[in-house]
Amino acid sequence: MRKLVYRYLWFTIGVIINAFGVAIITKAALGTSPISSVPYVLSLRFTPSLGQFTFVFNLLFIAVQVALRGRKFPPVQFLQIVVNLVFSAFIDVGMKALWWFEPSFLPVKLAALVLGCAVLGFGISVEVAPDALLVPGEGIVGAITERTGKRFGSVKIVFDVTLVAIALILSFCFFYGVNGLGLGTVVSALIVGRFVNLFNAHLPLIPRIRMLRAVSVPREADAAAEGKSVGVEEQA
Repeated sequence: MRKLVYRYLWFTIGVIINAFGVAIITKAALGTSPISSVPYVLSLRFTPSLGQFTFVFNLLFIAVQVALRGRKFPPVQFLQIVVNLVFSAFIDVGMKALWWFEPSFLPVKLAALVLGCAVLGFGISVEVAPDALLVPGEGIVGAITERTGKRFGSVKIVFDVTLVAIALILSFCFFYGVNGLGLGTVVSALIVGRFVNLFNAHLPLIPRIRMLRAVSVPREADAAAEGKSVGVEEQA
């Protein structure tokens, strides 16, 4: 029971770190991550915040998981709703905490972008290590993978590209140009997964968290972390 508590505690810490990573990437003003692209574009046009739109979007992801997996959907995964609430709330906390950070010089923006990707990568490593729950963005990719029989990484690429395409269409509809997307979207898609691999390989904390697992980790959970190297959030 103590190990179980610690597993969920580390998972929650990882989710919170992910939220702050998303906030830093967004504040770099070079375009947010693919998984956050649609909520961010919507938040630029309408009153609800990035965190609030993220919450609604992730509820949709959970609903799709239930629809695709049916009776195979594990009841414990309904806790993704709680995870979604924590993640979305802390995105807004992170955005408010960084209210003062409005970089105007490209080198500062790039430094903030890389820092945000590193923070997000660290959060993903911590989140995945205890094998507690899936976050909605990973869960929906896993459900599509299960239904289609395709590789997780391939589904992840298509999923992220689809989100960016939707965000791009919305951006042109609302602003008659590209807004909320940019270099940061591409960079985060390419390097977050590399930070995950780096932390998994060299940070002693990660193996210690893994030791809390009661059973061996399903391949899907590890694939979730690898999938983020192509572009998504958990995280998110």
